Amino acid sequence: MELIVFLIIGALAGFAAGLFGVGGGTIIVPLLFIVFTQMGYSPDNIMHLALGTSLATIIVTSISSLMAHNKKGAVMWPVFKNLAPGLAIGCFLGAGIAGQISGLYLQLIVGVFLLWVAYKMFFGGKKQVANPATNSSSTDDANTQLPSKPKQLAAGGVIGIASAIFGIGGGSLTVPYLTRYGVVMQKAVGTSAACGLPIAIAGALGFMFFGMQQQIDVPNTIGFVHIYAFLGISIMSFFTAKLGAKVAHILSPQLLKKCFALLLTVVGCYFLYKGLV
Repeated sequence: MELIVFLIIGALAGFAAGLFGVGGGTIIVPLLFIVFTQMGYSPDNIMHLALGTSLATIIVTSISSLMAHNKKGAVMWPVFKNLAPGLAIGCFLGAGIAGQISGLYLQLIVGVFLLWVAYKMFFGGKKQVANPATNSSSTDDANTQLPSKPKQLAAGGVIGIASAIFGIGGGSLTVPYLTRYGVVMQKAVGTSAACGLPIAIAGALGFMFFGMQQQIDVPNTIGFVHIYAFLGISIMSFFTAKLGAKVAHILSPQLLKKCFALLLTVVGCYFLYKGLV
């Protein structure tokens, strides 16, 4: 029965991710929070399990997304190589930091983050940052706009830590970082998709490792990663994301974004309410 519930969550998360063009973690974390609460898990562990399991599922979806963007030549591999070590180390450490934060505080943190994403979807994204270089499609030109390698490494660390605490693949943070320095949107999104893989792998391993140290009493888990949830969500989201993307081309993109932003606002307020009451 549990597996069926997680298959349904995966179907919804994948469809919504494809429909609204956002990372699955933004959908998966709230849904898992609700399901784990209904299953009677300890409030101290629910948010940690939702975050760790979300990152584990992103491993599968990020591989699919990475392959699609790479075929279009949208992945800036030199930039990825600069960011990846920081992303991986930061996300692993971020899992350890999240493990030390109480479940209630995590609810507040994630609630604020969801409200921020909702705000960005309501009022952001109208202006696309163009590469000021003469040849905007050139990876070398884009590289000259970015900070030095050590600064990219440090930025990757910050993004990795935040991604672990929010249970996301980092797209909400990596894309703005790259476009800020003149990288065209297509390459920023493609490179961000590649960056989601080291974030997801390191984050999932981190939540497993630090969760095992705490010896939580929840069945079918390895640390803070729920195995049944990981399998069910990964399998279904892989298929339904494509369906959601097809439907998105039929409907109004702006209307979709506003509807999803409204949903995130409700969920974010719910998290804040649960954390404060």
